[in-house]
Amino acid sequence: MSFSGRRRLYLTLLLIALGAGWGLTQPLAKIAVSEGYLHFGLVFWQVALSAVVLAVLCIAQRAPLPLHRKALAFYLLISLLGTIVPNSALYHAAIYLPSGILSVILSLVPIIAFPIALALATDHFSWRRLIGLLCGLTAVALLSLPGESLHRSGALIFLALALTAPTLYALEGNILAKWGRAGLSPIQLLLGASLVGVAISGPLAVMTGQWIDLRPPWRSPDLAILLLGSMHALVYASYIWLVGQAGVVFAAQASYLVTGFGVLWAMLILGERYSNTFWISLALMMVGLFLVRPRKATVDDGPVAG
Repeated sequence: MSFSGRRRLYLTLLLIALGAGWGLTQPLAKIAVSEGYLHFGLVFWQVALSAVVLAVLCIAQRAPLPLHRKALAFYLLISLLGTIVPNSALYHAAIYLPSGILSVILSLVPIIAFPIALALATDHFSWRRLIGLLCGLTAVALLSLPGESLHRSGALIFLALALTAPTLYALEGNILAKWGRAGLSPIQLLLGASLVGVAISGPLAVMTGQWIDLRPPWRSPDLAILLLGSMHALVYASYIWLVGQAGVVFAAQASYLVTGFGVLWAMLILGERYSNTFWISLALMMVGLFLVRPRKATVDDGPVAG
């Protein structure tokens, strides 16, 4: 796509805002778990607040939520792969891992998606993308070195747990690329998945004693939950709109910004500081993202991550 100078500036500013907003979600998750809140309660409020925002968008678009059998199956699949399981893993890992490391881990989504795409025959082999995959894997290996204090805190197991999230997001994106979205728009699909997520995570939160009472007065973890749930829906809706306006290749550049802003927000808000090893890992991850980036639009617009 080609744009006028003014329109390109507008879309670029939106892309930056999108990256900044999405990058803020990891520090917010860290704040949310800072005083004992646990994953099922956090996932419930995330999907519940997202459902409210997405329902407003569907009403504004006059797009009712389909309830046929295939749509319901997709809602369940995306709820499990895109929200409940990966976000539960992330929230639990956030108790033990620095927010900046989580931001780097999450940027693995397009890198992990490559070998899954080969296995599902939705993409072809490329040496360039293979090198990108190796860069991403090397970046994660560097994060596990003693310089990041993970050995002293016994948190290496939680680094492995955090890797569950980008793996499932990548699998989800490839499933959508191969089998489509059952005729659903991305907003409808995410709303349906959020409602299913509410139905699953609510009872789990109650049964496991992880229910979170969000009635005022609100402390910083409560405010983080409110902002986190709303922002997840808004930034994803913005991403979908940007794909439609500028194409998937332009919108995919958000991956760099989400990672960069995630690290920046962690330093500014949480006061995190990192070793030289971390910065080498971040640089390798950025190179990996550059090498695996799409050169043209694909069937799927990206993972539907709640």
